[in-house]
Amino acid sequence: MKDSLYALPIKRAYLVMATMIALIVAATIGGKNLYFRGDYNIFFDGNNPQLQAFNTIQATFSKTDNISFVVAPKNGNVFTSETLTLIRQLTDESWQIPFSSRVDSISNYQHTEAIDDDLLVEDLLLADYPLTAERIRKVKAVALNEPLLRDALISAQGDVAVVNVTLQMPKVDETTEMTTVTDATQTLIDKYRAEYPEVDFYQAGIVAMNRTFMDMAQKDSSTLVPVMLLIVLVFLVFMLRTVTAVLATLLVIIGSVMATMGLSGWAGMFLNTATVNVPTLVLTLAVADCVHVIATLRQGMQRGMTKHEAIVYSTRLNAMPVLITSVTTALGFLMMNASDSPILRDLGNLAALGIMLACVLSLTLLPALLAKLPMRAPAVRPEGQTTWTDTLGNLVVNHRKVILPFSVLMLVGSVFLLPKNVVNDEPVKYFATDSSFRQAADFMADNISGMTTVSIAIDSGQPQGIADPQFLLILRDFTDWLRIQPETDHVASLSDTFKRLNMNMHGDDESWYRMPQDRELAAQYLLLYEMSLPYGLDLNNQLNVDKSSVKLTLTTKNIGSKELVALETRINDWFASYAPGYQIMASSPNLMFAHIGETNMASMLSTLPVTLVLISVLMIFALRSLRLGLISLIPNIAPAVFGFGLWSLWSGEINLGLSVVVTLTLGIVVDDAVHFLSKYQIARKEGRDAEAAVRYAFSTVGRALWITTVVLVAGFLVLASSSFRLNSDMGQLSALIIFIALVVDFLLLPTMLMLFDRQPVAQDSPQATAPDTNHPITQ
Repeated sequence: MKDSLYALPIKRAYLVMATMIALIVAATIGGKNLYFRGDYNIFFDGNNPQLQAFNTIQATFSKTDNISFVVAPKNGNVFTSETLTLIRQLTDESWQIPFSSRVDSISNYQHTEAIDDDLLVEDLLLADYPLTAERIRKVKAVALNEPLLRDALISAQGDVAVVNVTLQMPKVDETTEMTTVTDATQTLIDKYRAEYPEVDFYQAGIVAMNRTFMDMAQKDSSTLVPVMLLIVLVFLVFMLRTVTAVLATLLVIIGSVMATMGLSGWAGMFLNTATVNVPTLVLTLAVADCVHVIATLRQGMQRGMTKHEAIVYSTRLNAMPVLITSVTTALGFLMMNASDSPILRDLGNLAALGIMLACVLSLTLLPALLAKLPMRAPAVRPEGQTTWTDTLGNLVVNHRKVILPFSVLMLVGSVFLLPKNVVNDEPVKYFATDSSFRQAADFMADNISGMTTVSIAIDSGQPQGIADPQFLLILRDFTDWLRIQPETDHVASLSDTFKRLNMNMHGDDESWYRMPQDRELAAQYLLLYEMSLPYGLDLNNQLNVDKSSVKLTLTTKNIGSKELVALETRINDWFASYAPGYQIMASSPNLMFAHIGETNMASMLSTLPVTLVLISVLMIFALRSLRLGLISLIPNIAPAVFGFGLWSLWSGEINLGLSVVVTLTLGIVVDDAVHFLSKYQIARKEGRDAEAAVRYAFSTVGRALWITTVVLVAGFLVLASSSFRLNSDMGQLSALIIFIALVVDFLLLPTMLMLFDRQPVAQDSPQATAPDTNHPITQ
């Protein structure tokens, strides 16, 4: 019955091919529904506490989506007539950028000063004033001494200026809106670069970062998949030495990828920075299934079988191992549903879907294609000739007493290295140094301030409560405390506005540059100032409607998530100690990224025991041996331990991408162990002892494991070449772990089997076993 099932793709080859192709086409049609999103919001779901805090702050105050122009004259001096005119013109034109709601620069900074008994509020670079030497000196003095400007819109040295554009995008089609904004700003930059060749321009801000996310993802999808496909084909032709079998594999790969992406379109999903890697993952993993089928097929033909007999033999021998490895690999990816990031959950679900589709196609479409495509039988190897896998098997058997303790010692050493890894994310460093956004971020960090910001909302608890003298003192003290923190580059606080207004209302007497002590007076100052502000430059970005809350904006150096979370903790501790009566809320995209890597790693590790249990149960069921199932646990866990141990010596930083590598690679790692154990068990059931069974496993499956590992490693190394660090780090560590898995299954697993599986095994009937072999088998 089973053999007839395995023979079905051969006996009904055209029917099987037509059915599978029709299903693939039906699934692929769903690809028309796919669209791309590249904004940072896709990394977080609605239940994320940092996102909820961020949305609350955004709803209470004005939105903080922004794009910035960094202006750097090559002569190192912003305060020249030409450069100040440029800044004024750029400020005026920036109001025309789509969705712009506010533009801030030293040009339209609302400078206040006392004129007799009046308060004068006007643009610092008001066009009515000619830029004489005297006027420029005054502008420079104000700009470099105003806390709201220095290290935010002008560098402390006066050599770099920033024009910041705040955007109110409708968020209907975020990708289109983002593209519209960044295209408009790039056009503006190109215009000014042509007009002012002696000035360098950079584009920064959250929207610029979102655009870079999208560009990196699209670049990866358009380059990595073709490169990976080419590498796979080259390796397969070289290693399998059969063009027709490689062609059949290519069709299975293309079918698996197209069906996976099409079904995601039918499900209403969208492409993003993570899921653009799904074709690469499915492509790589589909090859592993096909290689085992083709390698065993060639083995059968080499032993004198007809092609059809060899296909049945190969399908029967590999069906269970391919199914188990596909299920366990899919389980590993499905465990990514424990991730706090929606796009990583999507990556896991789509990869799992693609793996199972590849499994089905490799056991149906592939045998049907192989049955109809011409294929020459490989040359019969002379009797007594050994292969490198036979030699390796003999080496492991003869030196097992040295290999096992050495492997255990290395494993223990790696365990001690694991704590050296720390969870640390720095979004700016997600991008390669050749990207324009990374260059802008690095330039800003070196010359004016970092791009890491945190919005801090303080609630006084009562309407008009921000004018309360006690609240103003807390605001002043907190602002002063923030400014002395080692991570701080700049603090935008309303306390500076209150101090300046108090000084202005006392005839610009600098001794009055302090907080007003009278509530009514403070409220009047603020009202008078607000009534003098032009449209678009009000205080809605710092005050809520009933003036019960105030928002500070903290800008820090481009620090990692570990330092940023530590700073957030100190902020909360400060309020708990000095202002326990006030509610505080802190958030920003940077802070959200800082938290998600750590929580993601915790959630991934929490699901790891469940994954291991499920995989172990499947292994025990598939092998029908409790002993072998338990033995397989070590080689399934060891590669990740070795990999992360070595990573601690190489980098030691675990970012959002690396936080999923354990679950991502766990199922893949099982592939080698399942195939090795299945061949080992066949030999044991034929009555061979553990040593002979190990030699048999090396001889029958060693080369196939080598080929699949080479292809898998090549696939992840292609991902490692990505200019997006989340992808590149994930690719590097995954490739390392997959290679280590082969080493573990070639060294540690056989020696454990020879140590712990020495009891005799009941022999199956001849019909139930694989065909016997009198010589070592070449693949």
